[in-house]
Amino acid sequence: MTTPESGAQHGTVTELDRVTIRFAGDSGDGMQLTGSQFTATTALFGNDVSTLPDYPAEIRAPAGSLPGVSGFQISFSSGDIHTPGDRPDVLVAMNPAALKVNLGDLVPGGAIIVNTDAFNEINLRKAGFTEDPLKNQSLQGFNLYEIPMSTMVAGVCEGLGLSSKQVELTKNFFALGVMFWLYERSMAGTEKWIAEKFAGKDAIAEANRRALHAGYAFGETTEIFHTHYRVAAAHLPPGTYRNITGNEATALGFVMASKLAERDLFLASYPITPASDILHQLSSYKHLGIKTVQSEDEIAAIGAAVGAAYGGAMGMTTTSGPGMALKAEMLGLAVMVELPLVVVDVQRAGPSTGMPTKTEQGDLLMSMFGRNSDSPIPVVAPATPAECFTMAIEAWRIALHHMTPVVFLSDAFLATGAEPWSIPNVADLPSIKVENAPASDKPGFRPYQRDPETLARPWAVPGTPGLEHRIGGLEKLDELGTVSYDPDNHHRMNLLRAEKVARVARDFPPTELFGETTGDLLILGWGSTYGSIRSAVERLQARGKRVSHAHLRYLNPLPTDLEAMLKNFKHVLMPELNAGQLRMLIRAKYLVDAVGFNLVRGKPFQIGEIEAKAESILGESVEAAK
Repeated sequence: MTTPESGAQHGTVTELDRVTIRFAGDSGDGMQLTGSQFTATTALFGNDVSTLPDYPAEIRAPAGSLPGVSGFQISFSSGDIHTPGDRPDVLVAMNPAALKVNLGDLVPGGAIIVNTDAFNEINLRKAGFTEDPLKNQSLQGFNLYEIPMSTMVAGVCEGLGLSSKQVELTKNFFALGVMFWLYERSMAGTEKWIAEKFAGKDAIAEANRRALHAGYAFGETTEIFHTHYRVAAAHLPPGTYRNITGNEATALGFVMASKLAERDLFLASYPITPASDILHQLSSYKHLGIKTVQSEDEIAAIGAAVGAAYGGAMGMTTTSGPGMALKAEMLGLAVMVELPLVVVDVQRAGPSTGMPTKTEQGDLLMSMFGRNSDSPIPVVAPATPAECFTMAIEAWRIALHHMTPVVFLSDAFLATGAEPWSIPNVADLPSIKVENAPASDKPGFRPYQRDPETLARPWAVPGTPGLEHRIGGLEKLDELGTVSYDPDNHHRMNLLRAEKVARVARDFPPTELFGETTGDLLILGWGSTYGSIRSAVERLQARGKRVSHAHLRYLNPLPTDLEAMLKNFKHVLMPELNAGQLRMLIRAKYLVDAVGFNLVRGKPFQIGEIEAKAESILGESVEAAK
């Protein structure tokens, strides 16, 4: 932070490098909309952005209750950032429950902006407050800004003919206007969004526009804010950027994979949080040859996807943990008949229904082993929301070139979080096209005659002359593909299927290592832990620690260069949002004494938590050497 300088408006302007804001309120208060509008405006301004939406698990929890609190955290910066921040600098709390749920996360001395109209006796009691925290000095350690938002929007919306409930719903735009003024953001993008969203509903559109402007004017004219803040645009690499969530990037990646493969994409899915957005988005691309079906259940969805793959299309399905369990038998069928298929698992907290809107990394072992018998399949995992695009294409490259089902492991944090995405030049993306087996006038087609390099079998599309063959879940005779109960053939086919998956690793790029190639500690991660680990390692390296970071995008098979990398470090730390699933595999395969750091709370790691764990390991190492 630099010294405040005089601003053109009242008070001063303070330059900041990074700010983390959390909007919080009832699930009906529009906090996700407020956060996403602030995010879109901030991304357009040119800041680096990372977000973390936090939804209630209940579809409609009781208003004013603690379980009904909805939040949206955004961190934006003038430099490169990897996470939505550990703890917010600013909390916008629309009611007492939002204050109570989020106050413990706020940094000491942070700012609290509250809607005082919501702090009535009923709401205080619902939130478990015995007395009003705005009046009992319990918030003395923070900068408290009390604004009667409901009263103010009621005033500016007079004469529009709306009900009091309709007017009350605009208070989130009042809060957004205050934050736009406080951090020098433009209202133009949100004004355009309001006009488009409420086209034909002139009174509602005008009410939201008035509330937005009233919030901005309040910030500009009130005396409670003695300063406002400026976060300069980030110096990102040249290119065209858009703000994107992980689910959006995943959907676009699959559309691009279809074009790069020159083959129709067919998605059959049963809606499930937090994967449903992929189905919703892909359903809007009919003009690009994308076909989508909302199936009656999870089993029907993957069954349709396997059928589409058999018919020569890029068959795929999306789900989360509970649905993944139901798809196991059909996924085994895809292994047996060796067809290209992509299954997207956007992981959430479990077991069973668990916490549907909270994040976890608990489905790795199920993805790898959750089928009967030995049925290996490749598993890939993006590390950031934007990376979901490239890994979606990579999942299809592997599936097509190796004729195998592939699991794409995302999670709720990646799926709903957002960041700037550099839109690639399509001409730079390599083709992933594979040819169907050609028609033949010779008898004796061999459906399991394999490519000598990949061991992939030919893709024999039904109706192609001369390619008639048996299909189904019974074991197949090597090459001929007829049903076989021969024990030696069964053994051989198991080995061939396993070797085919193992050979997928031949195509992997070198594993990226951030830091020195040798050192005291390697922090190894996968999936959405990337941002917290990278930020922690940057802090440790800045203090002279010999710590490096490797992050796996390929979980099965593992990269061929990983073993040598692991053995170049004295210690290996593996943070996971599970009980240690990848660590168990790493220890078993490489006999490396990796240390686990496992938190299963439905929340991402905080940077400081990983930093402290690393310091503990390094400190113990120093003590042992004495």
